[in-house]
Amino acid sequence: MRSVLISCLVVLLAACDGGLWNDPYPATDDGKPILYTAFTERPKHLDPAQAYSENEYEFLAQIYAPPLQYHYLKRPYELIPLAAAQMPTVHYLDKERRALPDDAPVEKIAFSVYEVRIKPGMRYQPHPAFAPEYARLTPDDLRGIRALNDFPHSGTRGVTAADYVYQIKRLAHPHLHLPIFGVMSEYIVGLKDYAETLRRAAEKRPDAFLDLNEYPLQGVQAVDEHTYRIEVHGKYPQFACWLAMPFFAPMPHEAERFYAQAGMRERNLTLDWWPVGSGPFYLSENNPNQRMVLSRNPHYDSETYPAEGEAGDKESGLLADAGKPLPLVERVVFSLEKETIPYWNKFLQGYYDASGISSDSFDQAVQVNVGGETTVTDEMQAQGIRLSTAVSTSTMYTGFNWLDATVGGACANSANAPSPQPSPASGGGGERENSSCNPDKARKLRQAIAIAVDFEEFISIFANGRGIAAQSPIPPGIFGYRDGEAGVNRQVYDWVDGAPRRKSIEEAKKLLAEAGYPNGVDAQGKQPLVINLDTTSAGVGSKARLDWLRKQFDKINVQLVVRSTDYNRFQDKVRKGDTQMFYFGWNADYPDPENFLFLLHGAQAKVSKSGENAANYSNPEYDQLFEQMKNMENSAQRQAIIDWMLEILRRDSPWLWGYHPKSYVLQHGWLYNVKPNVMANNKLKYWRVDVAQRGELRRAWNQPVRWPLWLGFAMLLLSGAWMWRVLRKREEATGV
Repeated sequence: MRSVLISCLVVLLAACDGGLWNDPYPATDDGKPILYTAFTERPKHLDPAQAYSENEYEFLAQIYAPPLQYHYLKRPYELIPLAAAQMPTVHYLDKERRALPDDAPVEKIAFSVYEVRIKPGMRYQPHPAFAPEYARLTPDDLRGIRALNDFPHSGTRGVTAADYVYQIKRLAHPHLHLPIFGVMSEYIVGLKDYAETLRRAAEKRPDAFLDLNEYPLQGVQAVDEHTYRIEVHGKYPQFACWLAMPFFAPMPHEAERFYAQAGMRERNLTLDWWPVGSGPFYLSENNPNQRMVLSRNPHYDSETYPAEGEAGDKESGLLADAGKPLPLVERVVFSLEKETIPYWNKFLQGYYDASGISSDSFDQAVQVNVGGETTVTDEMQAQGIRLSTAVSTSTMYTGFNWLDATVGGACANSANAPSPQPSPASGGGGERENSSCNPDKARKLRQAIAIAVDFEEFISIFANGRGIAAQSPIPPGIFGYRDGEAGVNRQVYDWVDGAPRRKSIEEAKKLLAEAGYPNGVDAQGKQPLVINLDTTSAGVGSKARLDWLRKQFDKINVQLVVRSTDYNRFQDKVRKGDTQMFYFGWNADYPDPENFLFLLHGAQAKVSKSGENAANYSNPEYDQLFEQMKNMENSAQRQAIIDWMLEILRRDSPWLWGYHPKSYVLQHGWLYNVKPNVMANNKLKYWRVDVAQRGELRRAWNQPVRWPLWLGFAMLLLSGAWMWRVLRKREEATGV
């Protein structure tokens, strides 16, 4: 009894020490400028040559420093130098490589030469790859090494133009999965042949390290220590936008050589796990089942907070840190949160500095006033929580695999789209059928499904109205998007009383019958039609969303079978074409229609070309128009071509066009410089935390309720006294 009482007293005394019982972070981090946020699924790739997903760029954009970036504050989005000393210069050449004036006609431009000069003095993060002790490791040297931090020594060196050249060469590496090789090989001079050169070299020496410095690339050369040139075919104005992506960040050859040593891959010591960058942060901790930590690169001193923005930024306090060295925080701690409710509760407790808004917490967080303006609720406002909103340059869609025999377009290429207007490419129109097959069957099936799946309802139920139903791949804010009646998908909607109205289910059933599936039954095989959908299993509410989707198919008596898996496995299935339908999304790499329309370009087919056309859609007429449109400046002629391309897509229906989301972000009052920027992924370096205010409010919001413990202790004392008296009387009775 004495031991129990002493233990309880110790617990109670510990409860009175003033600490926060529910604080998930170590006490040693108190008072430090650390940004706390979360991630929901581990990134598959952290190698800048292979990464191409939003959850991967959330880390890579903070670690790597490509030549260009988007201005954080200015709108419309403006490209500015990041690692480059100034914007790249561009000059044009004809077929004989003679210089052309800047205003030369597009048809005369055979080559565009981009010259990039980088800032002197930039240095890489601390890393053991730069330590001479680890140039030739033996199995004994790796004994006890399980993570990068286990190496006792590290080093650094200056960034050179040759490092940027080396990374571009890696885009053709035969041992890597390269998502943009298909695009870049059409533009960067010599890249396609270079890939073949590297493939042959790797076959000759399969176990040897492939040093790309030994193989020159025709279209990319270092001019001097801080200058390099990239030569691309024709005129491609969007190429400057690619220079703002991690694909074109520098890569030191020492890093590849370091990770290529025997025994490294078995310990997850690879570029995919431990990147090597020259950006504002580096990955100091990588435990994707718990947390990932970005720490400030001590050698990063080449950038300051912007001194100008757009109207209203100064009044909003967004220029208060003008001229200060970036980044403004010491570390960024990402904690794994697979469930939205714990994520939301920790945000309300002050343990995350910013948060999105799930459907479950939307009503608690946001209200719409009588004028239609969205603001935070009174409860959120009382906590000093602010709301930032932006229309995302994104599209969420459901794709049909064009290679599938049931829903695909095996013979869709034999028919051209009907001609509501003359085709800019062919000069005419009219549907042409191939007597050897009937492309209508699968096409009408896709159109029937497109009518049945009501994305307006989806947005209302699952996105709390935060989005608009898509009429094409192009979202608002991107050239080529048309609002109103001119932009309506006539295959799915009618224009009624000044607004689009989804066609009736009866119309969808009619199309389904014409496709050979009356009432959802195969007219030939007499079997119910079953469609498989591949998706990821991540995210709270996914079951509800999938149940809703099944009901949409039930409306036309089609059975939907959902095959959920983790995101990495899902990516593999899409890459191999092992899908029938799949749910996907796309965030713009740069604000141009080409960056959305290329997702359906035949030359970008995922299976055959390793490109980003995940549906493997192929239509020769669309492809011809795409080639004509992609390098044009924005003009009425370009708009006309885009209009025609969209009519082809709407008729073929390779996607359920889905919706374009609106982003809502909540941030606590102690977090400053938050401005939505849907093009810039490297925003964390601009954010600042008022550590004192955060600590004070955390303590106020998370004070433990101690009276139940004291009450329990008092009851324990009374029970102990009663038991003591009982035992005492029993002893006295026994003694007598």
